[in-house]
Amino acid sequence: MKVLKTILLSFLGVVAVIVIVYLLLPKGPGELMKIDDPYHIARKSVIAKEYMASTGSPWATDAALSIMEAGGNAFDAGMAALLVLNVTIPEAASFPCVAPTMIYDARTNDVLSYCGVGKAPGKATIEFFRDKGYKSMPKLTILSQLVPASPDVLIAVLDRYGTKSFAEVSAPAIKLAREGFPVHSMMLNHLDLNPVERFGFFVKMPYNVEVYLGGRWWKPLHHGERFKEPDLAGTLESLAAAEKKALDGGATRSEALKAVRDYFYRGPLADAILKLHEEKGGLFSREDLSEYSGYWEKPVTGYYRGYAVHTNGPWNQGAVLPMALMILDGIDLKSMGHNSPEYVHTVLQAIELAMADREAYFGDPAFVDVPIAGLMDERYAALRRTLMTPGKAFGAMPPAGDPANLKAIREGGESAGRTLPSSEDSVNADIDTTYLAVTDRWGNSISLTPSDFPQSPMVPGTGMCLGVRMTQFRLDPDHPDALMPGKRPRITPNSPLVTKDGRLFMTFGSPEGDQQPQALIQVFLNLIVFGMDIQDAIEAPRFRSKNFPDSFSPHEYKPGTVEMEQSLYDRVGNDLEKMGYKTEVTDDWSWTMGAIGAIISDAQTHTLVGGADPRQENWAAGK
Repeated sequence: MKVLKTILLSFLGVVAVIVIVYLLLPKGPGELMKIDDPYHIARKSVIAKEYMASTGSPWATDAALSIMEAGGNAFDAGMAALLVLNVTIPEAASFPCVAPTMIYDARTNDVLSYCGVGKAPGKATIEFFRDKGYKSMPKLTILSQLVPASPDVLIAVLDRYGTKSFAEVSAPAIKLAREGFPVHSMMLNHLDLNPVERFGFFVKMPYNVEVYLGGRWWKPLHHGERFKEPDLAGTLESLAAAEKKALDGGATRSEALKAVRDYFYRGPLADAILKLHEEKGGLFSREDLSEYSGYWEKPVTGYYRGYAVHTNGPWNQGAVLPMALMILDGIDLKSMGHNSPEYVHTVLQAIELAMADREAYFGDPAFVDVPIAGLMDERYAALRRTLMTPGKAFGAMPPAGDPANLKAIREGGESAGRTLPSSEDSVNADIDTTYLAVTDRWGNSISLTPSDFPQSPMVPGTGMCLGVRMTQFRLDPDHPDALMPGKRPRITPNSPLVTKDGRLFMTFGSPEGDQQPQALIQVFLNLIVFGMDIQDAIEAPRFRSKNFPDSFSPHEYKPGTVEMEQSLYDRVGNDLEKMGYKTEVTDDWSWTMGAIGAIISDAQTHTLVGGADPRQENWAAGK
């Protein structure tokens, strides 16, 4: 008894010392910088004659504009903005990240998608994770790291469509990483950790804490505090130096860009990644990195009232956007009234029907036979439309259809024939993504949605974060998104683009997981059906369905649940509850409801009209 009492007293003494030390440690801000933070600030649409950028941070927008002012095109500017987003929103879209991309080439009038998501390492199997006791992909571990994609995307876009060097497009990001920028509201939202969480973060991933908190786990970030990333600056400088070395040796521009790529996937940065995986028991091999490549593809395209809505392939969820819109085509939404109970219910059901097919069919097309032609067939959309139940919620995720055989319901019944877990807990509220849209003076445009977050060990000395995108795989071998070596997960980030009469109409996109296509659908309908100005369309209250499995492990879902911003709930919440919906409420302009960036190319006035979402740090500007 005396021994136990002694141990208890000793433990309490240690805790008391830790608490006292913590209380004595300085927690105030470091150097403060001036910041014009656009978070939750209403604004008007932006109009320009020559070029425009709408991105997830003012610094990325400025970088894109500076590149175009210097003669670069939208593709050069987009890559500069991508790297600046990696620096200024590092907790949501760190380097190197997933980077699904869509481009519009004004010279050829072509729309192309680039597959910007990495592959599972060769050692990653369902059996490996199940043998370790996992029922779904684990978080906060090196085992969930995916082969990085954005360096491949960056070089592919610059090589095929750009005019500037890697050194030129990386210069703004290097300057910001080296000299610093002010901590903004979204960084505080994402990194709002209490002292216990910060200490746990430090114990589990000390280098991450070095990067994000300067190694001081006891000190929170402060708004306006100068935030520097010297290790990431050094990494980007080393890539630029590899390009310069190749050029000095007589290489062509294309060969020099390849040297940048090789420095990452086959050179010193690959060595640093592999060393981390060897030390931490990770799964990467040298071949996983050296043999990796993305690819160009024709976009998936659906139509609504003559507008062609282009998205990436079914390796992400982008096709949900045109699928839901085609289900809604032919319904008189305008007569229902904007955000009326009937309207919200109708749009929710179209989203849930499309999401049911996402769950049943979407996956890496190199491994899964995705019936994309049927999914994008207007006849199939009409069949799915017949399943809608006016005035009554589905209550659970509706059954998947049979697009290959043009049947409204797939034989065998519910969703994907699996038991779906449910949860009363919110899922993944602490992670995010960002977005960029750029259109230049020649009419070229790029849509890109970068994302990854520091929830696994970062690569020491480099400032690089490989994220946890493997958590978007399933450990169910019968699921189309089942984990397999060399397979790409069905990621949430997607990068749409809209044309009308064969010409660019709008470049737009959004962060925020499963809400991405839902936010885009609402903004698109606000614009096309209700004739709103683009900024008004973006700022209008939003809703989101949770009536399907979450894309991140453990893939929980909330049957029959809809979440709404407060002002919308006040207007329609009771009516939706009478229809059978379970409701949740969030603040107006909640950052979890997506953050749209958009640029409209107005053919009649020959102007560009831009909008940016005040729900996050988005900013649109042009000339």
